[in-house]
Amino acid sequence: MRFLTAVLIRPLASSLLLLCLFAAWALLIGRHHAAVFDERVADAVQGIASHPLTAVMKGFTTAGSGPWVAGIMLVIAAALLLLGYRRELIFFAGVIVGSSLLNLLLKLVFRRARPDVHRIIDAAGYSFPSGHSMAAFTLYGITVYFLWKHLARFWMKAAAVSAGIAMILMIGISRIYLGVHYPSDVLGGYLISAAWLTASIGWYERYLKERWSSRKRRSAGRG
Repeated sequence: MRFLTAVLIRPLASSLLLLCLFAAWALLIGRHHAAVFDERVADAVQGIASHPLTAVMKGFTTAGSGPWVAGIMLVIAAALLLLGYRRELIFFAGVIVGSSLLNLLLKLVFRRARPDVHRIIDAAGYSFPSGHSMAAFTLYGITVYFLWKHLARFWMKAAAVSAGIAMILMIGISRIYLGVHYPSDVLGGYLISAAWLTASIGWYERYLKERWSSRKRRSAGRG
């Protein structure tokens, strides 16, 4: 029972809560109740614009782009394969691909146009939820999860978490700064990615626990 509570029920409840928050947020956007939030956050972020900062933000937005994410994914996948972590490799690929497909589906459902002011770079497609924010949250989130499980020292785990959070936040902020997303797009991307990642990790941890329990029962039977 303790296992079910820790591994299944809590992640499921957290994922459902995040999903409900995303749905509520999408409803607010659809009824134009997020306009003040978008305006104030965008003004604060874009109000500090400068040439050096623009170069930095372009770098962060590149770190959440499709080619960059695909490149990092291939590097991590190769490392997992070489280390013999085949189950982790399948799980990793499934989470990343699933997040990408989910983003495509949601963009087609909501069909929100991108901002047309303070546009520093060009971007195509629909705006909500932010694809860069979803990709960053999923990629760096699942990477931090693996590092947390396998790094030995706590300071290493803490460093991985800090770096992951920083990348996720900066990629999202860069999309607002560059004028290609509303702040509500970024927040929506974070919420739905958190729901997806929480549910995926909860399922994976349950799978590992059941696999370990099954091996233990077989070993006891042989004894």
